[in-house]
Amino acid sequence: MDCDAASLESGVRVITLTPNHTHREVTMKRLLLVLFLLLPAISFAKENAHGVWDKDIAAFQAEDKANPPPPGSVLFVGSSSIRFWKSLSEDFPFVHTINRGFGGSDLDDSVYFADRIVTPYKAKAIVVYAGDNDIMGGDTPEGVRDDFIAFVGKVRKAQPNVPIAFIAIKPSVARKSLMAPMHQANEMIKAWAATQKNVTFLDIWPDMLDKNGQPRPELFIQDGLHMDRQGYDIWVAKVTPWLKSLH
Repeated sequence: MDCDAASLESGVRVITLTPNHTHREVTMKRLLLVLFLLLPAISFAKENAHGVWDKDIAAFQAEDKANPPPPGSVLFVGSSSIRFWKSLSEDFPFVHTINRGFGGSDLDDSVYFADRIVTPYKAKAIVVYAGDNDIMGGDTPEGVRDDFIAFVGKVRKAQPNVPIAFIAIKPSVARKSLMAPMHQANEMIKAWAATQKNVTFLDIWPDMLDKNGQPRPELFIQDGLHMDRQGYDIWVAKVTPWLKSLH
């Protein structure tokens, strides 16, 4: 049979095999067609994934309405390591802090909701921790870096000069097998931050490893993922000098 691709009313091209087509060419064309058709579904799925956090974000906004945080606070935003940081006010008594961590979230969730839980506060400084869940979920180091760049870009549209610090993705017992891509993401973010004004990479990674380069179990609660007081003490020691340097 010697015929070319036929065009249907839907606009989808149907590839028919001709003597001039190799099996590999046809397979590749079919694969590209499938990917093209799936793009809207992938986009919808990602949008819907952000929606998982709508109740959390709405709760933050209700709290803001009931007790508006003062302008000039320091905002901590990100995933569960921020959410469980219950001692922010005690750890940083020289500033007013706002905790907007929502557990299980990815970095791109903070990008998506920045208009609701970041820029309205007009914070004097922003501390970000995320990326842990992203790598666990299959995101690439480049993707995590790009999400942080997107976060900074979105925030800077509202606050062009606000200082932003990224706490390095932590090595943990539970996710020891993912240390390589996590470290790669950290290095990419560190390199990019070094080229930006008022963007700082806070490297907690070395202090959370033992002499053999493995995560220190004593820094974590039983799940091996979330930190205990010793783990947070390492973070406080990194964040404090940065915050004080802004005064």
